Amino acid sequence: MALNEEIPRLRDLLPASGRMKIRIVSNPRQVEVIKAEFPKPWKSSRLVSLNFDLWQSLSIAQRDLLFLRAAAWIETVQPLRIDVYQGVAAAGLLGFLVELSQFDAIGVLTAGGLTAFAGAQIWRNSRGTQAEVAADEAAIKIAQRRGYTEATAAQEMLAAIEATARLEGRSNLSFSELTRTQNLRAIANLGAASARK
Repeated sequence: MALNEEIPRLRDLLPASGRMKIRIVSNPRQVEVIKAEFPKPWKSSRLVSLNFDLWQSLSIAQRDLLFLRAAAWIETVQPLRIDVYQGVAAAGLLGFLVELSQFDAIGVLTAGGLTAFAGAQIWRNSRGTQAEVAADEAAIKIAQRRGYTEATAAQEMLAAIEATARLEGRSNLSFSELTRTQNLRAIANLGAASARK
């Protein structure tokens, strides 16, 4: 697999909006097979880096689904979306600055704690299990537009998660990956199939 052939092939998998935003780079030093950078509001492009030495060990379908999942995760995470926690974080930060300017230690601690709590919730909402599962489901929908059936896409994603853990030298899946695999088995109807055997 040539690097200059794989990157254009991956770009062709993306929806038109993703082609303009996502930049694919090779990073042979990273431990992860694929890594999507957390979207920064001040950057117009979103970075997806691949360790091509590990990447080429996966099947084409596994590579397709892993890449579409990374792109879908980037699209689902919107750091500037206004929600309750972002409003609380903004109010807490403003309160922190006001209290700091008035040298009010109790106010600084209260506002700082509020900001930290809201920031942790924002991080959890973008990196938590729910966001990971949503990215899987979004990737499967894109894959269906690229010729995969829903069940096949879920099976390939499942195989890719397990293969990625092996390639990265991990003996166990993380809690998030275990939750994702359960959801993917349900989508692919693998639980019912294994129960019938």
